[in-house]
Amino acid sequence: MSLVLIERTDSIATLTLNRPARHNSLVPELLRELLNALPQVADARALILRANGRSFSTGGDVRAFYDHRAEAEVYAREVVGALNETIEALLRFPAPIIAAVNGVVTGGSIGLVLAVDMVLVTPRASFTPYYNVVGFSPDGGWTALLPGVIGTARAAESLLTNATISAQQAVEWGIANRMVEADRLYAEAQAAAEVIVTLKITSVRRSIQLLREHKLAALPKLQAELNQFVAQIITEEAQQGMREFLKESQ
Repeated sequence: MSLVLIERTDSIATLTLNRPARHNSLVPELLRELLNALPQVADARALILRANGRSFSTGGDVRAFYDHRAEAEVYAREVVGALNETIEALLRFPAPIIAAVNGVVTGGSIGLVLAVDMVLVTPRASFTPYYNVVGFSPDGGWTALLPGVIGTARAAESLLTNATISAQQAVEWGIANRMVEADRLYAEAQAAAEVIVTLKITSVRRSIQLLREHKLAALPKLQAELNQFVAQIITEEAQQGMREFLKESQ
């Protein structure tokens, strides 16, 4: 079964994360499919990113990290490295991207949201780091990209206290454009995309290039996140944290 579904309607493409049984958590296979899907729809004039299931995406799959604990450093570099590649690919995508976010976003999956141009959320959407609960180090742009959106103080409070950013806060703080009801989420994303494709294509492309410049400038910081993540994943604290987290989630 494909972990990323591709749909086309005229000039609008939709990519759907499709690992709902595992809350669309990030594993190398899903990230590779997403990376491979982006060039296939690069001729679209607007792209919608959404997810199947109750969660948009819950970050790195803790079970998979634990199962690869004997090769923790190699596996962490593969997962976080692929996530960083995906974030950069989204930021360099030639058309505007709209994320339709329903349900929770945790861990590094926030990077998939921070890398797009417009974000619609439902009341059920939320953003929680969970790093200090599991014993991981932040990735996905929590330190590289999020402070540039909501400010360092708010990002620090969320990271250090594991505070959830609600859908309403996400709108108020600039992570999301607006909140819509779940049954209207995709229709609203589609409507926004339909407006975009009626406008002058080169003007739209120059607009997103300029808007994304500050995020592209922050990409080197993703490498720092990767390095810290790898250094942390091999510690006993991370190993114990994963055991505790998996026991509690059973």
